[in-house]
Amino acid sequence: MTQPRIAYVLLWFPKPSETFIFREVANLWELGLDLQVFTLYGPLTRDLSPEMQSFSLRVERLGLPYLKSAWQNFLFWWIKQPAVTWRLFKTVVFRHWRGPEREGESLWGALCGFYLARRFQEEKITHIHAPWACGPATAAWVAAHLTGIPFSFTGRAHDVFTPDSLLREKIRDAAFVRGESRAVIQQLSGLTDRKSGKFRLTYNGVPLTAPVLAPVAMQQPYCLLALGRLVGTKGFDFLISACKILKDGGVDFHLTLGGSGPKERQLKQLARHLGLAAQISFPGFISYDRVAEQFCQADIFLMTCTIDASGNRDGLPTVILEALLHRLPVIATDVAGIGEVIEDGVTGLLIPPKDPQAIAEAVLRLIRDREAALALAERGRSRICLDFNAELNHRRVLDLFQKSIQFKLKRIT
Repeated sequence: MTQPRIAYVLLWFPKPSETFIFREVANLWELGLDLQVFTLYGPLTRDLSPEMQSFSLRVERLGLPYLKSAWQNFLFWWIKQPAVTWRLFKTVVFRHWRGPEREGESLWGALCGFYLARRFQEEKITHIHAPWACGPATAAWVAAHLTGIPFSFTGRAHDVFTPDSLLREKIRDAAFVRGESRAVIQQLSGLTDRKSGKFRLTYNGVPLTAPVLAPVAMQQPYCLLALGRLVGTKGFDFLISACKILKDGGVDFHLTLGGSGPKERQLKQLARHLGLAAQISFPGFISYDRVAEQFCQADIFLMTCTIDASGNRDGLPTVILEALLHRLPVIATDVAGIGEVIEDGVTGLLIPPKDPQAIAEAVLRLIRDREAALALAERGRSRICLDFNAELNHRRVLDLFQKSIQFKLKRIT
């Protein structure tokens, strides 16, 4: 079979919080895939792990400097393919987008697509892939229609559960559509009126190379751990409220709430208001190379995701997989794809979202029975090793790309 030459289109690469995408790119590259990364934005330099800093794959970045030549690329395609260019331009510009942020990202993605189309032809790219369904997939969709090169995209979380109006078109035109959980695929398939065989479940992979197992001492003060972006969909305000219940119940504990984001100040104020300054620490963003250390110091990992008013939510947080791989007991809310990993009473404790009392009761249940907590974590670890093996899952992705060369895109005319 002819080996494909793949272009990955992202907003940033590498991005400290997107270790799952970094691992996918690194593994595919090591498996021998001819792969090049293109980003719509400029480089990120803060909080990169040593592995990310030393990764040698060439990345071509656009960012603000691209604005100087954007009109030239649009004009190039306007002259070469006026009908296609006009229909693409009209489709994107005159959409009703869900909010200015989504609109700005999509318009920028489309604008970058006119440049990327030329670069993909120059680089003899045979398949375009966007690891997110929003702006990167818009750029891939535009470039695919201009060049006839097949494209695909992956749906994950906010890019699927608060969809833009182009998702139906992207699904219709893609060679295949990957989902990182069954919940994501169900959401995407609900956007099309006809049955489609192009949806593929590809769980994120995590490295299985002999991680240090968490000792889970379960001794006072009990060490609770939560990691993630400090945003509304993580539900950390409900976790802090649960900590108040634990404190009032006389439980001696300490919560490490690692991460950064727009809700940081609000969460710190809530902790102080509830008198929890001594029980909760906010270390800020924790780079990937330091996460294992946090797992090994904790007794329980908590992921308290919620669904906000817009429908936005997490997909399947990779940090849950990593916690279980270190044999750390997990308490998580039943949101999106989390239930595909955390089976209540089997691989962890699954609780309803936005329920501080349920969070507190789940913590009490685990700290009162260390052996039962460890048994949950052991079963969870076995599930991760079976279903989330990075090498096996990324080989499945490689197989998808190899088969994609047979796909013929029906271009806009």
